[in-house]
Amino acid sequence: AKCQCKLPQRERTNCGYPGISAAECKKIGCCFNASVNGVPWCYTPKPKKVKKVCPNDPYARINCGHPGISARDCTRKGCCFRAHPAGVPWCFYHRVMEE
Repeated sequence: AKCQCKLPQRERTNCGYPGISAAECKKIGCCFNASVNGVPWCYTPKPKKVKKVCPNDPYARINCGHPGISARDCTRKGCCFRAHPAGVPWCFYHRVMEE
């Protein structure tokens, strides 16, 4: 994403090799900006910001527990717990979403 490439020049970490083209740099997942001499032109992007969310769709749940697991034991495992509806996992994994 473009916002991942908005880094102060002093924070750029080299991601390529001398003479790398913009296309080759982007192809390997890096940012390219050749507007300033003396700093890396091909550089590592900022990491994506992500957050964990419990999926709202009960049919998208991926089981994280066992039948009869308590809410406490489920959350201790780092999972989501919702005791409804019947027929779907009540203890289930988070989904990771980009912010």
